[in-house]
Amino acid sequence: QGQLVESGGGLVQPGGSLRLSCAASGFRTYYYDMGWYRQTPEMQREMVAVATSGGTTNYGDFVEGRFTISRDNVENKVYLQMNDLKPDDTAVYFCNAWGSRNYWGQGTQVTVSA
Repeated sequence: QGQLVESGGGLVQPGGSLRLSCAASGFRTYYYDMGWYRQTPEMQREMVAVATSGGTTNYGDFVEGRFTISRDNVENKVYLQMNDLKPDDTAVYFCNAWGSRNYWGQGTQVTVSA
């Protein structure tokens, strides 16, 4: 059974940076589109960034060049580098693997506050 485990969330001041990591087990990320999504109690889960198995990347409109998704198919991991964080980026961030199956991690909290 596949599993995703996120890490790297925390509290950061506006303008700061965080790097989220997602470790996959039980399947090979090489064959999957890997993505990051976020959710708050007030909004539905939204796409932050996706790195497809074919090598393309897509970002939510709100990212505006601040975040970078990367993947390491040897280590079976995916990362999200987040710079210039804003209070509106506060959310639970989830890792997702989409392919022959759909996997979700349990999420990591990111809080941007002074």
